[in-house]
Amino acid sequence: MENKGKVLMQKYEFGKMLGQGNFAKVYYAKNIKTSQSVAIKVIEKEKVLKVGMIDQTKTEISTMSLVKHPNILELYEVMASKNKIYYVMEYANGGELFNKVAKGKFREDLARKYFQQLISAVDFCHSRGVYHRDLKPENLLLDENGTLKVSDFGLSALGESKHQDGLLHTTCGTPAYVAPEVINRKGYDGAKADIWSCGVILFVLLAGYLPFHDSNLIGMYKKISKADYKFPSWFSPDVTKLLSRILNPNPKSRISTAKIMTNSWFKKGFKLKSSHKTAEKDLPSTDTNVVFGSEANTAAFETKNHKDQLTKLNAFDIISLSSGLDLSGLFTETGEKKEVRFTSMHSASAITSKLEDFAEHLKFKVKKEVGGLLKIEKSSRGQKGALTIYAQIFEVAPSFYLVELRKSSGDTLEYRKMLEQDVRPALEDIVCTWLK
Repeated sequence: MENKGKVLMQKYEFGKMLGQGNFAKVYYAKNIKTSQSVAIKVIEKEKVLKVGMIDQTKTEISTMSLVKHPNILELYEVMASKNKIYYVMEYANGGELFNKVAKGKFREDLARKYFQQLISAVDFCHSRGVYHRDLKPENLLLDENGTLKVSDFGLSALGESKHQDGLLHTTCGTPAYVAPEVINRKGYDGAKADIWSCGVILFVLLAGYLPFHDSNLIGMYKKISKADYKFPSWFSPDVTKLLSRILNPNPKSRISTAKIMTNSWFKKGFKLKSSHKTAEKDLPSTDTNVVFGSEANTAAFETKNHKDQLTKLNAFDIISLSSGLDLSGLFTETGEKKEVRFTSMHSASAITSKLEDFAEHLKFKVKKEVGGLLKIEKSSRGQKGALTIYAQIFEVAPSFYLVELRKSSGDTLEYRKMLEQDVRPALEDIVCTWLK
């Protein structure tokens, strides 16, 4: 196990590998301070770039930041290095629902319990404008208490992904669980497509096999398009009625999640958790329009209107700002070397204090500005004006900071000389790494 025993950002210690796919590996890990168990998905950026999955990766991060629900695998934080992206997620040690149903069909009451949790999660996603588009038992995990957790939002779509006709147009998902309208490629309602997939999952849980199967893919697609399937004899009348409304090939007349939740078979023993509709204040504060939108390069570092408020720079911001997800672009100096950056594990106040100390030692004026910005200006003026440096501290993760020093005016040669002879030695005890 190449990562076992390694520590990420001095916060998480890696354990065994839990699984892997084409572009990522998932590891068990522990928070060193709290001993909380987590799962860390490690994505190779080079592979993501090679197959053109940048947008998909961004969407997955953005989506998981929008959906916080008891039946959705929680994303705790995202970290990034030059070559890898790390999703730190809730650890569901019960494994995949698929592994349980592969051993045989479920009792109706157990299938209903999982279906209730699935619909609860999917309904919440839809209320946030998120459509999963790849629902299947392999993407449904169980925690230690047997609670279902929807995972893998890699193929998900946000409401803004819709075309002018209000429909989604990307064909994706796993063939056996895909809705007829998705196959027909004429545009589809993401919510209705997800509901169809939920119906296929319920059928599988109760039957132990897929409703649509054929020796070849085309044959299976024909059966899906016509909703050509048969109920096993052990299905109860109530569940067959509900499934007939879910596995309706016409999305316009297909039942909605709201109506599923009022169905008598569904409601049996169902308790709607108070956190079903998570309060707005409990959701992550990341502005995805800024992070991933066209304004990313100019607005992601915007400061708040409070003089001492520190600008948070998390991996959402880093990924959106870096060229092609390559963080080396973010940390490369310009041709004139107007800015340098370093990382630090010291507190923001300790970093600020150290910057003020070295500035005062050099007889520079120090002025605090908005967003925790420090203006460091030489008292005397040279031929090219007074040498002025702006220092800004960004919080990348708890107890991990990125500091940028940028020359605003003055002589470049004087600035470079000061960096080498004065700044680097003065900051030596708080710098983790100088980034070049």
